[in-house]
Amino acid sequence: MTQKSVCVYCGSRNGANSAYSEAANTFGTLLAQEGWRLVYGAGDVGLMGEVARAAQSAGGDTFGVIPVHLLRREVGKTDLTRFVVTETMHERKKVMIMNADAVVVLPGGPGSLDELFEALTWRQLGLHEKPILVMNVDGYWNALHDLLQQVIGQGFADGSLAEFITWVDDPSDAMSTLREFLT
Repeated sequence: MTQKSVCVYCGSRNGANSAYSEAANTFGTLLAQEGWRLVYGAGDVGLMGEVARAAQSAGGDTFGVIPVHLLRREVGKTDLTRFVVTETMHERKKVMIMNADAVVVLPGGPGSLDELFEALTWRQLGLHEKPILVMNVDGYWNALHDLLQQVIGQGFADGSLAEFITWVDDPSDAMSTLREFLT
């Protein structure tokens, strides 16, 4: 059996609610304990750094991908199991999703939204069939859920779009859902 890999999109900042960092830390630990590889943006700042350090502390395999122009800004975490530097953001996203069996989105900002929407669009277009989970820690993504319902309701996407995202509340919910998809 080959090792499963989970791509995590999340903020390069910690956010205003300590629950976000706690969720990132717990999720990184749980991924490692499950024996699954963390695939993420290779930063050592914000929630990205939190999830990676937690996975490493628990003995997990880590695969980080960072574009050359963000090495300083996101403090490229070079002590990962695998550290890949790309030329562009687009290459980063492609390498991340192509090296993962599932996607999990934790709280984050515009970059996390960009990553989510690219993965979602690729799924909608049939370029992959990987599960996409949005971890709605303390209701952080409620407005996103409503926006997607608006997009569907106003006829800009088929109702099947909603089926491409699984909404979870916390790391343990995410893990049990991932087990259903990946095992």
